[in-house]
Amino acid sequence: MSKFGALVMGPAGAGKTTFCNALIQHLRLNKRSCFYVNLDPAAEDFSYEPDLDIKDLISLDDVMEEMGLGPNGGLIYCFEFLLENLDFLTAALEPLSEEYLILIDLPGQIELYTHIPVIPSLVKHLTRFGSLNISLCAVYLLESTFVIDRAKFFAGTLSAMSAMILLEIPHVNILSKMDLVKGAVPKRTLKRFLEPDGSLLEDGNDPGETHRAGVLMDPADKESVMGGGSFRRLNKAVAQLIDDFSMVSFLQLDVQDEDSVGGVLSYIDDAIQFHEAQEPREPNDEIDYTEDAMMQ
Repeated sequence: MSKFGALVMGPAGAGKTTFCNALIQHLRLNKRSCFYVNLDPAAEDFSYEPDLDIKDLISLDDVMEEMGLGPNGGLIYCFEFLLENLDFLTAALEPLSEEYLILIDLPGQIELYTHIPVIPSLVKHLTRFGSLNISLCAVYLLESTFVIDRAKFFAGTLSAMSAMILLEIPHVNILSKMDLVKGAVPKRTLKRFLEPDGSLLEDGNDPGETHRAGVLMDPADKESVMGGGSFRRLNKAVAQLIDDFSMVSFLQLDVQDEDSVGGVLSYIDDAIQFHEAQEPREPNDEIDYTEDAMMQ
């Protein structure tokens, strides 16, 4: 039996749980089944209660208290513990039919996707090496306000590309919280960020302009470092790397706009080939054939 799911990931504050809430609401309005999995051991407040919560297995607060670890170390310990107890996931997900979309909400600590092989190991269990065989895609959220600081935008785009290479599954990359940049960034300019290229860095002021003519700046001064020629060359190198791979493009998301949420869902469905696995329904499948209805 086929199963279908999406890993919702991205930096802290990108709006992952808010997106999950909006998507669950959209699925319910369209009479589609959804199974919501929370894998953030520090998350507490939910608009929709998770169907499966990692805190029923292990919580970050308990780990920090008992193991004497900080937030990042404790989070890594929680995921290593999850990998040793994957039956926790398998037992809950295995009975699900192909009509369900499994939404897996991940924490925002970027080291889980880049520095250590925790999330890649989890993906392998969900897709290939375990019994679940889920057709899975990653949904990577990046906050749209990053476009105001182009160096930050390219750093975020690089993290998205890193996750794409590391996880080796279909990706849907999203610029979230679009309502926050309406009016602040012209629509024509905003469209250029959907297909990132290095020329975006050329449009702004030259940050090295004020540090020429042999003027020595204080290396401890943040403005000096962030505006210096070395930083500008680093940004150009990052942008060139993204250009060379030509892998990352973004969709726009405004969770307050039902059409926007529906558009993102259609891309997710295409990535996991959801509709191809659904059995066609007869036109009369959902008609109420109760006795009262027949007598009218």
